[in-house]
Amino acid sequence: MAVPALTKTHPVADELAQLLFEGADRERVHGAWRRLVSGKEFAYRPGLPPEERTALSYERLRLLNDAAGDPVELAADPYRLAGLHEWTGPVDGGLTTLASIHYNLFLGSVLDHDGGRDRDLSAFTSLRRTGTFLCTELEHGNDVASMETVAVFDRATGGFHLTTPTPGARKFMPNTSLTGGPKTAVVAARLVVDGEDQGTFLFLTPLSDESGHLPGVRVRPLPQRTGTPVDHCLTSFDRVWLPREALLEAEHGRLGADGTLASSLGNRRKRLLRSINRVTMGKLCMSAGTLGMSRAALTIAVRYAHSRFLAGPKAGDRIPLAAHRSHHGRLLHALATAYAMTFLHRSLVSRFAVHAEEDRAEVEREVAVAKGWITWQARTITTECRERCGAQGLFPANGLADLPLNIEGGITAEGDNLVIWVKAASEMVFGHQGVRAGESGDPEGRELTELPFLRDLLAEAERIWQDRARTALREGPSGDPVGRWNATSDAALEMVSAHARLQAADAFLAAAARAEDPRAGFLMRSLCRLFLLRQLGEHTGDLLAEGRLTPDHVRALPKTVDTLVGELAPHLMTLVDAFDLPAEVLSGIPIASGGSVGADEGWDESEDGWEEAGVGAGVSVRV
Repeated sequence: MAVPALTKTHPVADELAQLLFEGADRERVHGAWRRLVSGKEFAYRPGLPPEERTALSYERLRLLNDAAGDPVELAADPYRLAGLHEWTGPVDGGLTTLASIHYNLFLGSVLDHDGGRDRDLSAFTSLRRTGTFLCTELEHGNDVASMETVAVFDRATGGFHLTTPTPGARKFMPNTSLTGGPKTAVVAARLVVDGEDQGTFLFLTPLSDESGHLPGVRVRPLPQRTGTPVDHCLTSFDRVWLPREALLEAEHGRLGADGTLASSLGNRRKRLLRSINRVTMGKLCMSAGTLGMSRAALTIAVRYAHSRFLAGPKAGDRIPLAAHRSHHGRLLHALATAYAMTFLHRSLVSRFAVHAEEDRAEVEREVAVAKGWITWQARTITTECRERCGAQGLFPANGLADLPLNIEGGITAEGDNLVIWVKAASEMVFGHQGVRAGESGDPEGRELTELPFLRDLLAEAERIWQDRARTALREGPSGDPVGRWNATSDAALEMVSAHARLQAADAFLAAAARAEDPRAGFLMRSLCRLFLLRQLGEHTGDLLAEGRLTPDHVRALPKTVDTLVGELAPHLMTLVDAFDLPAEVLSGIPIASGGSVGADEGWDESEDGWEEAGVGAGVSVRV
């Protein structure tokens, strides 16, 4: 059996990796995390019950903290924070969740408010105390503006009494158990002064110490969910007293000694959004984690496709799975999407890192749209890869089985995808200017191999759906806002979908233009062309009706795609080698290193045929 090399040597793969992983900033953004997951401490430990797997994720969080440098600087660096998620995502989904909460939602929220760096954060930066984030309530998920938890200002002490007033107000799914040691939370609660609701703010709240949960803090474990386990709980508060400095303040709200609130924002909803502003970075983090999982799944599946042999057309022939168009074609389409996802994510992290205040709303919307598209594509890709590996893909030891389930968490975290897309759609129907009619030009004489032509066609598809949404909204039933939106939402969501893919294509094209090696440039352009052709397939009817495609274009599309797939097929290994998954990781995944689960397990060719034995040394796959 031919075993693919575990170290990449092809210079084209090196340049593709430079394009994928931040170029000159590659070591700073990704180096520490890549080395971290290569260590033996991150090897898969089979047979662990959920409680022990959760405890292991907390142990690894401490190793991650040691590799992080200054945790305060990490929390303030969108590039490294996203990079962390990309590399831990395929290795330990539970660790990725814990790190996201601790560094982004907890530590980041503290730092984003007044005096964040002046507080004594040593307990959190050393992980003597793990940070968690309590916002969502049992009955208030997507409608967090309706949350019920209250922090009542106590004039006598200058502090607050934190209270959960109803069963439905219990904080839902935070990691607040005693596993992992003492914890402190940032809790979202309504600030109530003299009976008046001032809006939702964040309160720094110790939850537990070495002896257990603190007085007034009530924690109940939730049932086990799908994916790598985390200690999700229901958490409530019974008049827990907090000192004055527990309130996290900034320009959106500062409480005077006399109980007067000074705010730069005019309503409670805007104060809430500012208080929980870290969820936007959280969307980038969730997207990054699923990106890493997608690239790992593709690396495993492509390597297996080259080392798994089956009967050829002639007696005695053995050919690899990768030889079949039905196999490598699906993987290539997934690869093209994974490249597009990566470049879209890179462009948005950069944009988020430097955006001006006046651009905040647009950037937040673009991040939300990308999060929905990336995480949905990640689920599709990892499921495809699992299927392409057959029964071997069902074994967690082969690194694929848990990925789709872990991605489900990313789809829901930091805003359910459909809900955040609906919000974006409502803003974009009239608040977004896409391509105007006529910009894509006369299609006569244009070729389906022309990248600018394909890009403009996708932009035209976005415009078509935006026009339909606008018409539906104008013609919707008068006096019935829900009815009008119901008549609009399908077209508006199609507009958002086309917009996400167009933004990904633009980021892909920009990255391809940066390629210096002609061979890398060829692969980038070809893969981008494949991505665009796949996206346009569902819009050919509309584009034909609008005169943007000719009948000959529509007839030629399947053959154009097939030819392109054939040209790219010999480069499958190069394209996944660029994902730079460490050799130490690949060597521990049987089907990624030329083997399979069960191939050498206990076989000794004795009379009985089998002997007691464990999985061969070197199996170090991920949880």
